[in-house]
Amino acid sequence: MDFHKFSFRVRYSETDQMGVVYHGNYAQYLELGRVEWLRSMGISYKDLEDDGIILPVIHLQIDYKKSALYDDLITVETFLKKVPLVKIEFDYKIYLESGELLAEANTVLAFMDKRTNRPIKCPESILVKLG
Repeated sequence: MDFHKFSFRVRYSETDQMGVVYHGNYAQYLELGRVEWLRSMGISYKDLEDDGIILPVIHLQIDYKKSALYDDLITVETFLKKVPLVKIEFDYKIYLESGELLAEANTVLAFMDKRTNRPIKCPESILVKLG
């Protein structure tokens, strides 16, 4: 289905004393990929929240293959796994500039009403943009 690439350099603050990216930062890289995927579809997290919709992560899986280092240029490829209903699921691949695979990941997020904190269906406005 829909696919998006987003590249950036590893910042010093994301690494440990050996210059290796701390494993917990990969969740933030996935978020960057997800946010930029949504933005490329004309969907803004901020607009969703302003409309009373939040998207908490309810599942996160990362399979680490190789370490990223300070100043590496990495690319997050984000794939929508299927048409969203109450949940939206993404697969990811994170690559070095050389093309070496750093990690594969999957996240599932739930559409929630911000006021009631209850699950809701994916907004029609998003389904329309997905075509």
